[in-house]
Order: sequence, then structure tokens, then C-alpha cells
Amino acid sequence: MSKTLSKFIADDLRANPPVSEEPLTLAALATRYSVSLTPVRQAVRELIELGFLTKSATGRIHPGPSFGKGRVQRNNEAGGFGWARDWEAELRTDILQRSLRGDQEFLREEALAERLEIGRTVLRQALHQLAGQGFVEHVPRCGWRARELTLSAVEDWLLVRERLELLALEQAWPHLDPTVLVRLRDGNEGAQLDNNLHRYLIAAANSPLLTQLFAQHGAYFTALFDHAAPETKMEDAMAAQHRAILDALLERDLDRAAATLSAHIRAQRRIVEKLLGQLRAQS
Repeated sequence: MSKTLSKFIADDLRANPPVSEEPLTLAALATRYSVSLTPVRQAVRELIELGFLTKSATGRIHPGPSFGKGRVQRNNEAGGFGWARDWEAELRTDILQRSLRGDQEFLREEALAERLEIGRTVLRQALHQLAGQGFVEHVPRCGWRARELTLSAVEDWLLVRERLELLALEQAWPHLDPTVLVRLRDGNEGAQLDNNLHRYLIAAANSPLLTQLFAQHGAYFTALFDHAAPETKMEDAMAAQHRAILDALLERDLDRAAATLSAHIRAQRRIVEKLLGQLRAQS
């Protein structure tokens, strides 16, 4: 699976290179695609060989002479970074919805592979990747099933996430770019919800450990919260909270930014609770 993912990252970087103010580092790219560092390293190695990137003697990555040229077309239907083809987004959404419904039936690999129009070997590779991100669990001699979701698990993650993201904010503080912050604020106008604020703070912290922690342990919950906001019609409230955080950052008020960020993260428990109530009442 990592080979497929690294190929997607390499192709997407050629199609959509980071803008000039975005850091071109392994940690920043891992945050951009919500993955671990391994597929990013493979993608960067490929792009260096192709001349799209170069690597200095100190190990820093720089745009190569072909960077931004020879673009490949990107399929945006999957709805975000990190998933190379539509069937992978469909698989992830299917499993997330099972988790939300409390569906603990084991997946029927043959039927699922047929519906997704892929081979069972490819499906198993995808399920192993999803297991590493916390979406599914494998029970020996039984198969795969969606992660069992509980509010206590959501609370545990939000507690950890709050501490980690406040640390990321503190470390990113000297490096925040007002141009990027304004663009992020524009992306959260009205009911338009853009969650790249969180990815930007983690990337700007320039901490490989923080990046790895969010990639390995936060992928499932990030997908959960991204799914929950529109399903519960809370996009406008979440966007307003993002604007409040970004206003504090633009005004260089660290204390207010931290307090607003904490409140925003804690508010996501209520959204998940509301969605769980809706779905399980229908079951």
C-alpha cells in the first residue's frame, strides 16, 4: 500500500506543488497528506530522480528545474489528500460509517472487492493500511471489522489532541506566515469549512515527532470529525471557530488563540455525540 500511496503523493506534488510560503520538508508533506514519513520519503526520492526536486548537502529539499512543469492531472473526486483513487475513499467512508453505526460484523472480502472492482490482494493491502491508521481491526481466523467507536475513545483522543495541538501552536508561533493565515481565514468564510488550519499549525511546528503522532493516531479521528460536521449541519459553527482562532493569530494574541483552539477541539465531542445519536437511532 505504501508504494501506491507514495506514487499518489509524487503525482499530486507534480500536479499541485506547495505554494512558496509552505515549508518543503518531509514533516510538512506528511502533514499535508495525513500520512507517516515513509511514503513521503519514497515520493521525494522519486521526484529527486526525475529532477522535480533537489537535495542539498545539508539534506534540505529544494524545487528542482522541472518543479511545477510537466503537471499530471489530479482526480479530485476522492475529496482530499492521502487517497490515490476513488475506491480507496469509498472504502474508508464505508468503514467509517460502519464504525459510527456500531456495526461489528466482519467484512466480506470477496463481496467488498467485487463492489470496489479491485482484487482481494489489493483490498487486503488497503485494509492493512487502514488498520495502521485505526479504522479497522483484524481478528485472527475471523477477518476484518470496523473499529468500535465509543464516546470515551473520542474524549481520550480529544484530550491528547488538545495537548499536542497546543504544543504545535507554541512551537509554530515564531514561524506563522500572515499571508497563509489570511488565506486560511478566507477558506472559512460563512459555512465554508476548511480544516487546513490544523495541518498548517502542525507543519509550521516543524516537529517530525508531532507529525508522526498525528499521522499514526489521528487519521481515524480526523476523518471522523471531518465527516461529522456536515452530517450534523455544524459546518458554520466550526468555520466560525476557525475564524476566531485565525483572527487571534493574525492579531498576534497567543493566549487568546490557545484558548479558542482548546474550546474548538473540545466542542467536537458534542458533534460526534450528536451524530452517533442520529445514526444509532436509525439502526
